[in-house]
Amino acid sequence: MSDVSARARVCAAVLLAALVAVATTACDDDPFAFNWDPTPDTVLLYSLARPELNLVSAFAFFQRTGVRVEAPGSTGDWDAAIDTRDGRIVLLPPGALGVVGAARLTTLEGMTLDDVRGAPSDTLVYTASEPVPVEIGNVYVVRTNRSTGTFGTSCVYYAKLAPVEIDPVGGTLRFEFVTNPVCNSQDLVPPD
Repeated sequence: MSDVSARARVCAAVLLAALVAVATTACDDDPFAFNWDPTPDTVLLYSLARPELNLVSAFAFFQRTGVRVEAPGSTGDWDAAIDTRDGRIVLLPPGALGVVGAARLTTLEGMTLDDVRGAPSDTLVYTASEPVPVEIGNVYVVRTNRSTGTFGTSCVYYAKLAPVEIDPVGGTLRFEFVTNPVCNSQDLVPPD
């Protein structure tokens, strides 16, 4: 009996030590926190004006995926497309192509990606249906289409992008971007 009780005490002590270790390390973690990386990713999109069909001409910022606008079923799956208008590359919110959605765009002139810490809260500065000319030296803020959030709520997400290479003749735009993964949060840098 003494061997059994001694083993039981050792097992209980090991279990208690493991529970204490887990509890003390978990106390510093917020189970509802979203860990997001502020390091920009780079994307290359092709203008809708190019003669080839089904090129990746649009982008879904929350899903971080390129979209072929001409592909069946792509309606509503993207937040911004690019086109060539009057010899310039422009960003198009879905409404500019007659697609219904919540996606909106705005321009922050003379800023860098690092300068932009949050999305403008004034909804009047965003466009839902007008082309937005793209220029080096500006940052563009995207309010995405609605999607279902982690807890089943209806969410929009905010992203910032800065052009890296604009080629109106070749019909391409290369940009870097950062997207906030937190539902309806206008922050464009992670919390400290």
